[in-house]
Amino acid sequence: MSKSRLAERQDPLHKLRDSLRQFAADREWDQFHSPKNLAIALSVEAAELLEHFQWVSDADSTGFPPEQTAKVRQEMADVLLYLVLLADKLDVDLASAAAEKIKLNAAKYPVAKARGSSKKYTEF
Repeated sequence: MSKSRLAERQDPLHKLRDSLRQFAADREWDQFHSPKNLAIALSVEAAELLEHFQWVSDADSTGFPPEQTAKVRQEMADVLLYLVLLADKLDVDLASAAAEKIKLNAAKYPVAKARGSSKKYTEF
């Protein structure tokens, strides 16, 4: 086995992807996992996550009680799982895509202009 294939098998995102593949295969759900359906499901789960923060102050959003934190954690997991499934269907390496996006954002938001500001890069 090549070093890159071995590294991929040890990568937590790839392990998660493989677990999701098996989970779906065991249930014959892959037939429902089109990119469109996965993107919709991802959006729905993100909205369910957002519900926990609706009408909550900034301060209160940082200190949920344990039972609410557990629910938020479950919704975050759902978002991650659908994102990993979607990335798998579209053959996107999430880790490298994220690294590339950080580089792009660094160029759009240079420290000298962006530090302490919430403005969009087009407003600098």
